[in-house]
Amino acid sequence: MNAPKFTTLGCRLNAYETEAMKELSQQAGLRDAVIVNTCAVTAEAVRKARQEIRKLRRENPDARLIVTGCAAQTEPQTFSQMDEVDAVIGNTEKMQPETWKGMTADFIGETEAVQVDDIMSVTETAGHLIDGFGTRSRAYVQVQNGCDHRCTFCIIPYGRGNSRSVPAGVVVDQIKRLVDRGYNEVVLTGVDLTSWGADLPTQPKLGDLVMRILKLVPDLPRLRISSIDSIEVDDNLMHAIATEPRLMPHLHLSLQHGDDLILKRMKRRHLRDDAIRFTEEARKLRPEMTFGADIIAGFPTESGAHFENSLKLITECDLTWLHVFPYSKREGTPAARIPQQVNGNVIKDRAARLRAAGGAQVTKHLQAQIGKTHHILMENPHMGRTEQFSEVTFDAPQTEGQVVTAKISGTNATQLKA
Repeated sequence: MNAPKFTTLGCRLNAYETEAMKELSQQAGLRDAVIVNTCAVTAEAVRKARQEIRKLRRENPDARLIVTGCAAQTEPQTFSQMDEVDAVIGNTEKMQPETWKGMTADFIGETEAVQVDDIMSVTETAGHLIDGFGTRSRAYVQVQNGCDHRCTFCIIPYGRGNSRSVPAGVVVDQIKRLVDRGYNEVVLTGVDLTSWGADLPTQPKLGDLVMRILKLVPDLPRLRISSIDSIEVDDNLMHAIATEPRLMPHLHLSLQHGDDLILKRMKRRHLRDDAIRFTEEARKLRPEMTFGADIIAGFPTESGAHFENSLKLITECDLTWLHVFPYSKREGTPAARIPQQVNGNVIKDRAARLRAAGGAQVTKHLQAQIGKTHHILMENPHMGRTEQFSEVTFDAPQTEGQVVTAKISGTNATQLKA
């Protein structure tokens, strides 16, 4: 009998939850199973999930094939109707021990083939919290799940439910255990990270959590924040950016567009000037701060002028690491009802232009690091990352998981050299 095989598609949070599922399935004694943890962020992500399922079935003809994750939550019938699939379980169910105990039984008559409940009724984060996951160098800690906002293009709230926060004390205890196990960097993750605390007593903010972690875990060398919504950044987080060198000077911003009209049609909560103002203020407090961003190309009704405003925002905010998404119609979202006035080839072209602009920004950033000394967290013997998340290569092997101080001697297209 073989241990279950897991395939993870999509975000860091999915990867985190896969680690939890590995532990839960192991405790339940599940064997000879293949589990696919899907993503629903775009129609392409769902197509890739179906493709992966068919491939895994060919490779594992006798295994039980279980599908879970956001696409399973939002489109359970899509996967339950696939001949290759034995069971579909939702995002809540996948984190519950009893689900995995049930999966060890014969599916026929003993376990429902589709276990997907209404995720909007969930009010707690997963009861099963693992001590982070990652390589030997950095660990990811889930502090929040779900989203209360309803951006018109986004299916994720229907896959993740409303926002739920992990209490600060639980987070701090987790991070203490990670530091005791030798991790030198911890990354806080969530679906809508800046909404952390809104559902907790006294409604603390993300900045309060960051300051508490840095105060109560003094041996943690590096704390990193994943994607945030800049309009929801609180005063304490700005204070941490200004005063806490252990908080890494790199933020990934959920911007999505650079034109005010499109931002309103997306039902975003910020305007382009808000994004520019935030990046300027953060850089005044921490001059070495770098920013990544999510940007969507080809949202319905996006004109050439609207697109140019997104293109200009890259330099106006001095963005470095871009995640560019060609707009993808998601059934069930308000944007899917807006007539698409941008054809597919134009969308591809605009996405390519955004990526090219992002590439130029990366080159500029890397060139500016030559001659500077950085503290680099080694991900493997020959590659690590700076505080700003730039990759650095070493000819001589270094100790994986350690923070190495080195002077930058050069660069190639995407990496620094030390």
